[in-house]
Amino acid sequence: MSLAIASVGIVPSTAEKKLQSWIRSRHLICSRNFFIFETVDYTALERFSACIAALGGTVISVNSIGKFWIGAHRQVILYRVRASLHTPHHDLKEYWIKCGSFRTRFAQQI
Repeated sequence: MSLAIASVGIVPSTAEKKLQSWIRSRHLICSRNFFIFETVDYTALERFSACIAALGGTVISVNSIGKFWIGAHRQVILYRVRASLHTPHHDLKEYWIKCGSFRTRFAQQI
């Protein structure tokens, strides 16, 4: 599955704040040298890709990892994005250690 990165002019400070909010909401975790983002909203994937690009990182892969039940009658697709962010000027890994989790919010429900 390919993901077209929209050229939305996101400034790095805004991108970092958005990534921090995803860390707090357990949509974004850190696994070794990679950031893993999980969501059921495809437009959130585009926003995540734009934020990673604004900070000088790279989206490595986008996968649909399964279907997720919302209520008794509705299923949605769960997407997982793997990104690399090897820039020395960001403190996202330290922020994840302080405020994040080792599992995303969807880990127990699949």
